[in-house]
Parts: sequence; structure tokens; C-alpha cells
Amino acid sequence: MQPDAHTRRDSRLRRTFVFAFLATLTMASAGALAGPEVTGGSADIHLSTLVSPNPTVTQSQLDTAASDAADWLLPNGSYAQTRYYPGAQIKTTNVGKLKLAFVFQTAVNGPLETSPLVVNGVMFLTTSFDHVYAIDAATGRELWHYQHKLGRDTSFCCGPTNHGVAIYGERLFMGTLDAKLVALDAGTGKLLWETEVGDPELGYSEKMAPIVVDSKVLIGTNGGEYGVRGFVKAFDANTGQLLWTFYTIPESGQEGVWATRDATGRDLKRNIDAEKKQLAEKGRDFYKTLGGGVWMTPAIDRKTRTVYFVVGNPSPDFYGAIRPGDNLFTDSMVAVDLDTGKYKWHYQYIPHDVWDLDAASPPILVDVRDRDGRVVSAVIHAGKTGHVYVHDRTSGQLIRFSPAMIPQENIWTPPTPQGAHMLPGANGGVNWSPTAYSPETRLVYAANLHRPLTYQVEDTPYPGGGKMWLGGSFKTIPNEQQWGKLAAVNVDTGKIVWSFKTDQPLIGGVLVTAGNLVFNGEGNGLFRAFDARTGKKLWEFQCGAGVNAPAVSYSVHGKQYVAVAAGGNQLLDYKRGDAIVVFALP
Repeated sequence: MQPDAHTRRDSRLRRTFVFAFLATLTMASAGALAGPEVTGGSADIHLSTLVSPNPTVTQSQLDTAASDAADWLLPNGSYAQTRYYPGAQIKTTNVGKLKLAFVFQTAVNGPLETSPLVVNGVMFLTTSFDHVYAIDAATGRELWHYQHKLGRDTSFCCGPTNHGVAIYGERLFMGTLDAKLVALDAGTGKLLWETEVGDPELGYSEKMAPIVVDSKVLIGTNGGEYGVRGFVKAFDANTGQLLWTFYTIPESGQEGVWATRDATGRDLKRNIDAEKKQLAEKGRDFYKTLGGGVWMTPAIDRKTRTVYFVVGNPSPDFYGAIRPGDNLFTDSMVAVDLDTGKYKWHYQYIPHDVWDLDAASPPILVDVRDRDGRVVSAVIHAGKTGHVYVHDRTSGQLIRFSPAMIPQENIWTPPTPQGAHMLPGANGGVNWSPTAYSPETRLVYAANLHRPLTYQVEDTPYPGGGKMWLGGSFKTIPNEQQWGKLAAVNVDTGKIVWSFKTDQPLIGGVLVTAGNLVFNGEGNGLFRAFDARTGKKLWEFQCGAGVNAPAVSYSVHGKQYVAVAAGGNQLLDYKRGDAIVVFALP
């Protein structure tokens, strides 16, 4: 149950004051008292007593966001999603002097996985349970606060989190846990329109930060653990009208080519004859409940007008007998037309996945050298398998893949009723965490998990809408160590150039900057900066709660800041919190 508005405000004031006192900082009204309460639409909006700016973002600004050192305009920095910040005021030679600039506490106690946007000195951030805050990006002063009123029926996996908003013109867009898409006025937080993306009673929910291009708001869906039929949809940014839908589960053809090997060429140990018999007996109606959620923001190639996204696991996760075939387009990279949603190509990493090793980390668009040394346009994805996959952007052909960044054991051993040991585990490799790419180093930086598990399968029929449907379970192994690894992979060779092992599995994402720095956080509260070329740790700060969100960087009045959410993670049970922690040089 959430606290009422006045309790939330008073709590935020007390906690901000205590934090400031303990840190011996002078901060300008971080999480300051909101002004009069205004009720509007389906949410409460709390406006600052001071006039807030009226940020606006044009399509031209979004197209050139990759070179913008002032703002952070898209969830992953640009349409290419490289999470590369082009400013270099903070660099390897001075990052050791980095200090707290301010802390903003939301009073919504985690998990907190937001990737904030920064527009003309205003930061927009989201929290669990679909709150949106606008704050001064240089001081932390609260400008306005919106709280979406969730419907009665909500089903969501892995915590009540939200990964952020999108901005276009003077509007913000957010997906909600009860499967809505809302449009807000960026200057006031007022609700402009709301539309249903999926039916929450059937298990649909929204966590991804949408992306907007040419007045189209693109958003996928969660729900692969609930027997949904996944999709990506495009809505009109002005009206909320649905423009097109691409289903990640085709009505026919989901059996695929009956592939026997994964993307790396290893035997999947499938019994194809048995699966074909099951298909003949069951028919193909299971496409309606086959899963295939799209967890994270798509990448956009403006030149070819192509949308690239990765698709999650089939449903049920572990019981494959009820869904014979390759289960297209689960565990795949997919390319569709921006204007129509029409299919262009796909590449499936793990046909007929029974290990919950879905593709989740958002794709990034870069140019790489192919096998003949020619420079080609590529799209890259880091998987739960621990591999970084490099594809030709035009055809989807796999150019190369990296060695596994984490251990692999008994690979593709099927789950059993008693429990089978196979690595990587379902929470292994690169989960939803966004990767980062530097054009200076030509390295992709990926945050990995190592969590040994046993997989157990159970004959489980579809339980009905809105109920979790795993078809078994996975369990951690108490006597086997869990840890994380931040790894840097060369996109032209696939080789791992350096890695840094952490005490805890890493989840949350990476930022790289022109200052030759890589920023990454850990569940124990440590937020760190590394030399992007060597992996040497240069700086760290204890944030007090799990740093399980991707950092962003921006500049206000010529001063560079680095911001990250510290609120923990529910999936790995990292310490909860409610803070956006912001750093700058003295």
C-alpha cells in the first residue's frame, strides 16, 4: 500500500535532510516540499510552488541526440542505443575527485531501475508503481510529480519496476504495470491521454521505456511468464490511436525449421520426432499463449526506417512439450518496418528454449568489420548465454559472437522432474541490462550475472489469464558461488579485451563516456568508474542501496553530471532504496 501524498512529502523532507546532514553536503532542496496538490485524470499531480520549465524536444534533436553533450534525450542515449555520452569534462585523470552533487529521494521504496531523461536542465525519472518525477537536474529541486492510479488487475514479473519515459515535443510517454500507455504534459505532469496496450487480466504489463520517432510511440509488452502473445505496437503520439501491431508470435509458422542447434552451432538435444508428434496432436492454437514479451526499448535505424528489438522467452518457460517447434519469434532478434510494422527479418538464438534464456538486453546499432574486413552496418545484442552477438543489420546474418563471458556447463541439458544442472542459469549472462559502446575503443561493455541453478520441469496446463505459468522451476545451488562480471568485447574481432569480476551478480546496465570512462553499479550499493580501455577501477562510491539501473550523463550550464538510481532489484533481492544519486566534479 502506498503512503498518501502528505505522508510521502513529509517523509521525503525528513529523509533528504538527514542524508544531507550525514553527508555534510549543502544541497539545494533535493526532494523539496511540493506545492498544492492537484488531482487530474487518473493520477495525482503535485506541482512545485515555483514555475517549472516547459521542456520540448524536436525530431531533429532526437535524430542528433548521440552528439548532444547537454541532454540525455532517449532511454539509451540515442536511437542507436550505444549509451555513449560525448562529453569529456569528467575523465580518467580527474574522476577520482568526483563528489556528490545532490540526492533526490522519491519516497517510493524500490526496486528502482529507471534510466532518467534530461532535457534543458530538467530530469524526468520513474519509480516502481508508475510514479513520474520532474526535477531540476542541477539541484534536485522537485518540479512536479505524477502517480498513475493502477487498475485492480495487474500481473507482472520480477518486481513493480519501470525503466523510464520517452519524450517528444512537449509530451512524455510512459508504459504502466496495468498495461496502459499514458501521455503527460512535460511542463506540468498533467495527463493528456491514456490508452490500453494489452489486457492486464490476461497477464500483460508494461515496464519498458517507450521510444518515439516521427510521431509514433513504440512499446512492447511483458508477460512471457503469464501465457500472453507478445507484440510491439506503434501509437500516434498526439492522439494515442493504434497505428500498427507486430506480433512476436506468428499465427502460423511458429514451429520454424525445427532447428537442432543454437546460434553458436551447439546441439540443443531436442527430440524433433517427439515434438512433431506433439504438434500433430495438439494443433497450433498454442500461439495465443506462447509468450514472447519484449522487455526493453527497440533501436531505430533512421536511414533504413527499421526497428530492431529482441524477444523474450516462450511460455511456459520450462515445459516445452506443450509448445512443440522452434517457437518463433521467441529468443530472437527481429527487424520490422518503422512505418508499417511489416516483418523484415529475424534471427533466433535458442530455438525451443526450455531454460528461460530469453533475449532481453536492448540492441545497439554500430558499424563493424565483417569477416572480410569490410565495414558494414551491424546490430549487436548481448545475451543471457553470456555471448555478445554481432549481426549484419540488413540481413540479420550472424557475423560473429564473443566467447562466453561467464561459465557454461552441461550446456543445453534439458530440465528434468528431479532437477538438472545447466549453466548459464535463467538469471545468467546479460539479463535486461543495457550494454554500452564506445567509438573510441570499439568495445562493447556488458554487465553479466553468474548464478548456478538447477532446472526442474513439471507438466503444467495453461492456468488461465493473469496467472504465472512456468511449467517448472529453477533453484539456486547453495554451495556454488554467485558473482558478476563487467566485460569489454571488441566488436571487430569478438574477443574479450578485459573484464572485472564483482562480488555480486550484475544487473542494471552500463554507461560509457568520451572521457574514457565506464560507469556500472552493483547490488551491494557500490557505483564505480573504470578506465574504458584497460578496465582499471578508478573510483567508487557507496550509494546505500543496490545500484541496479543504468547511469546517464548530461551537462547543465557547462557542468557535467553523472546520475544513477539506487533502489535495488527484486529479482536478486538487492537492498531497496528510493534515491537518484547525482555526481559532479567540485
